[in-house]
Amino acid sequence: MAEQEIVLMKGNEAIAHAAIRCGCDGYFGYPITPQSEVLETLAFANAWDTIGRVVLQAESEVADINMVYRAGAAGKRSMTSSSSPGVALMQEGFAYMAGAEIPGLIVNVQRGGPGLSTIQPSQSDYFQATRGGGNGDYNVIVLAPASVQEMADFVGLAFELSFKYRNPAMILSDGVIGQMMEKLVLPPFKPRRTEEEIRQECPWAAMGRSKGRKPNVLTSLDLDCVSM
Repeated sequence: MAEQEIVLMKGNEAIAHAAIRCGCDGYFGYPITPQSEVLETLAFANAWDTIGRVVLQAESEVADINMVYRAGAAGKRSMTSSSSPGVALMQEGFAYMAGAEIPGLIVNVQRGGPGLSTIQPSQSDYFQATRGGGNGDYNVIVLAPASVQEMADFVGLAFELSFKYRNPAMILSDGVIGQMMEKLVLPPFKPRRTEEEIRQECPWAAMGRSKGRKPNVLTSLDLDCVSM
């Protein structure tokens, strides 16, 4: 049995390293306390040059959730992270992803509210996360880590559940776990899926029409027109 490598890092850093190791294709985010280390760690990892993953700081939270939407529509494992007021701005994007049955991962490192809120840790987004949050009749898959180890463990699980059920998934953390340091074992490296593997696993994905593959249309609005 191979000896496990034990490392010491913050919860936010654990999220970032787990994303690299779990086959994440793209991260789109925007800085906000207390989760900015997720974006910073991925940026410093130079993921584009080393393993071909996209890491992009968007111009706003609204922009980054829509980038997650578009990447997920193509069958890519995409994610974003933010904190309470930033996640509030993403709610329309969550609702559209759920309506269009598009997978994706959102990490919420909560802070106190309401309004712009404080930078103190809080668990005040529980109802928003577990009751949908945006407009409409939907729920996201919610995983709530209780340790830095679970911050890392839940990344792969969240992607697995999100793609299995074609629904957005959320890791609902808080400022304590995001900022504190603990020992943990990172997940093993999992290679990104090839374009052909995505076509096989995600026959619904909008990847362009190829020979023998029907075109896909992804929309949150489905109307059956019946002629009278």
